[in-house]
Amino acid sequence: MNYISTRGKTAPMQFSDVLLMGLAPDGGLMLPEEYPQIDEATLTQWRTLSYPELAFEIMQLFATDIPKDDLKTLIDKTYTVQAFGNPDITPVRTLKDGIKIIELSNGPTLAFKDIAMQFLGNAFEYVLKKKNERLTIIGATSGDTGSAAEYALRGKDNIEVFMMSPHGKMSEFQRAQMYSLDDKNIHNIAIKGMFDDCQDIVKALQQDAEFKAKYSLGTVNSINWGRILAQIVYYFKGYFASTTDNSQKVSFCVPSGNFGNICAGHIAREMGLPIDRLIVATNENDVLHDFFTTGKYSPRTADKTYVTSSPSMDISKASNFERFVYLLAEKNGEKIHTLWQDVNAGKGFDMSDLMANINGKYGFVSGKSTHADRIATIKQVYAEDNQLIDPHTADGIKVAREVRKEGEVIVCAETALPAKFAETITEAVGQLDIPRPKHTDNIESLAQYVTVLDNDANLVRAQIEQFVVAK
Repeated sequence: MNYISTRGKTAPMQFSDVLLMGLAPDGGLMLPEEYPQIDEATLTQWRTLSYPELAFEIMQLFATDIPKDDLKTLIDKTYTVQAFGNPDITPVRTLKDGIKIIELSNGPTLAFKDIAMQFLGNAFEYVLKKKNERLTIIGATSGDTGSAAEYALRGKDNIEVFMMSPHGKMSEFQRAQMYSLDDKNIHNIAIKGMFDDCQDIVKALQQDAEFKAKYSLGTVNSINWGRILAQIVYYFKGYFASTTDNSQKVSFCVPSGNFGNICAGHIAREMGLPIDRLIVATNENDVLHDFFTTGKYSPRTADKTYVTSSPSMDISKASNFERFVYLLAEKNGEKIHTLWQDVNAGKGFDMSDLMANINGKYGFVSGKSTHADRIATIKQVYAEDNQLIDPHTADGIKVAREVRKEGEVIVCAETALPAKFAETITEAVGQLDIPRPKHTDNIESLAQYVTVLDNDANLVRAQIEQFVVAK
């Protein structure tokens, strides 16, 4: 399988090369030339597979330049009971009102990012060893990507990690998870700004071709195709766990800020998975909700991005969104280049003439949740189901309940465990002993290692130059 750029000016590439590169040289995002099509017989065959078996069947369609035995070894090494605490990896549970929750937060950092990042860490190490190369990861996180990446890459050979986060904007638990790591290849940088500022720095350094080549820059943000690939798997797994045969359809409701997670669901639907609707749940930073209800995409500046109690979604420029718009624009790379020039100039764009495709052909709808909604939903689920959910998952459940059609089966994508957001949980249900895995006990009291910098790409550039030997 070959990969191409959404901007149309990058020569086709193989999976291993795309895995390491982050942004395409032309500034676009890499994606397959075509999505593989899964027929009824294959769906039936896959229905009874274990998570690692299913992951292998799906990933081998995309990672065609990795020998199958090697790919199977990487997958079996990643998806273990030891790492995820459950042989199903992503089990599905059902609330009393019929809304289902696919558990995506059983990994080491208690967030859905672990499912992709644990695979990415092993895949990076494998490919770098094969190529006899090293990699400098630069990333941006609004809460969970950073810790998931660092836990997956800590101590890995030939990899240095520079992870930016918005200074003071994450929960205490999230900060402790990241900043308490003392591995020599992990470098935490807190930027005085918002997540979008961190993301802009990643893109600025990625687009400096000379610097990128000199320091072998890659990324673990959801612009990395490997992240999206690993996430496609649990949409299939969640569908099989929620149905008894392939004649049934389900909808997925996904809390979303950067459009990475639901982009994987969109690709699963394009491959032939019987998904009815893809429901985008936003918080007060509702740029994506605006698009899926009006067709108008109007990213906001950092100073107009709200700091909320679902911080992983405090994003006003969805960096993965380009992969979907590329299909909407009928794979016209020139048009995508022009649209994103407008985005970078703060103009946004209008595709309201394509609403029939957005809502019909591609099945997208959306809803919005506020802090008051989150608190009410957490409180209600605790009272009715005796379950605690995190604020992002609460956004998803609120929107799912709001838009659900009669008879529609909706699976909500869990974002994280509630232990990561104790302050909000306490506000909703009162003082509780919130369950947390043993390895996270007292994590907030550990020493923390972080460099605080102004919002300036050149300061981050200097950090990389300080710790990485140039080619």
